[in-house]
Amino acid sequence: MNADSRGERVAVNAALPNIADFGMDTISLAGALPAKLAAVRDAGFAQIMLSARDVVGHANGLDDAVRAVRGSGLRVTGFQVLRDFEGLSGHLHEYKIDVAKSMLEMCNALGSKVLLVCSSTSTHASDDRDVLARDLRKLAMLALPLGIRVAYEGLSWGRTINEFTTAWDVVSRANAPNLGIGIDSYHILATQTLIEDLDLLDPGKIYLVQLADFMWQEVRTIEERVTTARHFRVFPGEGVHSAALGDLVQRLDRLGYGGDYSFEVFNDDYQQMPLPTVCARARRSAMWLSEDVLRRAAPIPVRGRRRADERR
Repeated sequence: MNADSRGERVAVNAALPNIADFGMDTISLAGALPAKLAAVRDAGFAQIMLSARDVVGHANGLDDAVRAVRGSGLRVTGFQVLRDFEGLSGHLHEYKIDVAKSMLEMCNALGSKVLLVCSSTSTHASDDRDVLARDLRKLAMLALPLGIRVAYEGLSWGRTINEFTTAWDVVSRANAPNLGIGIDSYHILATQTLIEDLDLLDPGKIYLVQLADFMWQEVRTIEERVTTARHFRVFPGEGVHSAALGDLVQRLDRLGYGGDYSFEVFNDDYQQMPLPTVCARARRSAMWLSEDVLRRAAPIPVRGRRRADERR
C-alpha cells in the first residue's frame, strides 16, 4: 500500500485492464482462501477460478467462504470440478446426480456462471457416446434454472473422451443450450491433438479456456501424463511449449472466442512459495499473452476514447 497526497492509503496493484480476460486458479496457491483471493487481486487480476476444495475446506465454513469470495471484488471465472459423472447407471448414476446437485448449489452461491466437468475415467462408465451425451444433457437441465453453463472438458487420460475433439462430438450430440466445451491446453499438448482442429468448434460453445505449460517436450506414458498434470505444470511462457500455446490462443482469438482464460497450474513447487511470488509469475504470463501474443494494449480511457472517435 502507498499513501496519496491526502494521506489516504491506496492499493499499489489495482486490476490491470489489459489482462482482464486472464485469471488465476486457487489450486496454484498455498494457504487459506481469503489470503489467496487477496494475493490474486493485489497482483492485478480481476477474476478467479475456484476449486471446490478451497471453498468447502475454508476454516469458517461454506457460508463464510461465500462471503469472502463475494466480498473480494474478484469475478468468479468458474467452479471446479465434477468428475466421473457421465455414463454410469443404477445407484452409481443416482449417487453422481446427488453430487452434481451439491456442486451446482455451491456454484450458484458463489456467483459462478460456469461449472467445469471433466470426462470420466471410470471403468464402470459406458463408452457409448449417445449415453454420455444423454447424461450431460440431464446435468445441463439441472443447471439451467440456476443460470449456470456446463463446460465439458476431455481429460487426456479419460476412458472414452480424452481430446477436445471427442468432447465436442458429445456436446454436439447432447444439444443442450447451456452445455458447451472447456479447453485445457495441457491436455491438448499432452495428447498432441492438432491445434488446427480448434477451427472446427463453435466459439459460442467454448465456455472456458484453461492454460498451462510443462517443462518437457512430451509425456510418454499415461502415468507420466497424470503425474505431470497434477504436480508439474507451469505458467504459460515458463515451459517448453510457448510457441504452441501462443498459436492456440491466437487461433481461439481469430475464431471469435471472447471468453475467459484461466491459468490452471498444478505445481508442487508453487505450493511452497509465497503467494505474491506465485501471483507475480502468473501476472508475467498474462502480460506476455496479452501484449506479445494477442498484442493488446491497455484500453483508452473513456474521455480519450471519445476524443479519438471524434477525430475519425
